[in-house]
Amino acid sequence: MDLFADQMESRRLNREPLALRMRPRTLDDFVGQSDLVGPGRFLRRVIEADSLPSLLFFGPPGTGKTTLANIVAHSTGAQFEEMNAVSAGVADIRKAVDKARDRLLRANRRTILFIDEIHRFNKSQQDALLPHVENGTITLIGATTENPYFEVNSPLLSRMRVLRLQALSRQEIVGILQRALNDEARGLATFQARAADEVLGLLSDRAGGDARVALNLLEQMVLMLAAEQAEPAQPIELTREIVETVAIEKFQAYDKKGDNHYDVTSAFIKSMRGSDPDAALHYLARMIEGGEDPRFIARRIIICAAEDVGNADPTALMLAVAAMQAAEMIGWPEARIPIAQAVTYIAAAPKSNAAYLAIDRAMADVRDRECGPVPLHLRDSHYRGAQLLGHGKGYKYPHDYPEGFVNQQYLPEQLADSRYYQPTEHGAEQRLAVLMKQRRQGPQKK
Repeated sequence: MDLFADQMESRRLNREPLALRMRPRTLDDFVGQSDLVGPGRFLRRVIEADSLPSLLFFGPPGTGKTTLANIVAHSTGAQFEEMNAVSAGVADIRKAVDKARDRLLRANRRTILFIDEIHRFNKSQQDALLPHVENGTITLIGATTENPYFEVNSPLLSRMRVLRLQALSRQEIVGILQRALNDEARGLATFQARAADEVLGLLSDRAGGDARVALNLLEQMVLMLAAEQAEPAQPIELTREIVETVAIEKFQAYDKKGDNHYDVTSAFIKSMRGSDPDAALHYLARMIEGGEDPRFIARRIIICAAEDVGNADPTALMLAVAAMQAAEMIGWPEARIPIAQAVTYIAAAPKSNAAYLAIDRAMADVRDRECGPVPLHLRDSHYRGAQLLGHGKGYKYPHDYPEGFVNQQYLPEQLADSRYYQPTEHGAEQRLAVLMKQRRQGPQKK
């Protein structure tokens, strides 16, 4: 019992979360991002040379943005200051800048200012940084999970080097977790906890590839099992069942307003357009699990049905509209069923964007060309005096002709030879292509 008491007392005295305790302090301990910090790579070289320009770390949560900033803090000769954009304001920026200016004048010492979640700063707050970054009073390091090209002002962004961090692989996170289990000084080695790579891989999956979340879940598992032990000194075995108990649901990184939202939506539409129903369903599932509005999803499906399937299968648009109406009536979770029906049908359907291209061609002519007046025989002739103006004269009523069609000029004279709609030979549109070719061959007689 004394050993167990000593372990728990040690834990009580160290309240920092495991993810914080295990944060790497040198580049050699850092896991992932080899394109940035590998031997001879840009970031490693400027850190080791203590010659950092202003940087912006951009990437998913748990990929090492704040960790890299802390490595800079431990390796630079400059004064390292940090603030979080959630709680800081313009006054805090001015205070930090005043100290940096005084430090530079009195001691010729540079200041590196790290701002976490820099996308939280509004335009005026970002503008307050700009002149001091430009004149070298501070070297700015920002970190953001949001696309900086959407969230950071262009003038400030142009004075920073944007470095994109990639999501850690399953194998990399498993290595981080094993290191935490074996580390005696900062990790969980005193608990004698062990886990197979397969179990830690499941934990990585449940953490959504976020190393910070994975480490904190690991700590929760070990502490829970340690508290339940009848014999405290007994080794702890982490199993698949324990992971499923602690990490009940997978952590979702999907952000309905962030970069991930646009990337998943883009992949969803492109998978339907590319006739891959399995991929389309995968991205649909991501949006559903991320809490996306069913109306947003349904609108994208309707657009895809009209733009990418079009007249190759006109049923697709009707099904997409019906799916949206059904989703509005029943909501989640049942709305996934009619939406999935529409998605799979559209993905599997023959494709044609001829109607979409046709309207764009027609609109381009309207914007850019002198189109001329509506031909006289097509003008409205139902009001008094219209016939005196020649309106409707010479108009041929199609229903008076075989098959309800007669060749006559409908386009204005200046556009008489224009051909906007060019049907493909895909699906049902093939029949339209044949019919239109026949109709364009020559005039019919009554």
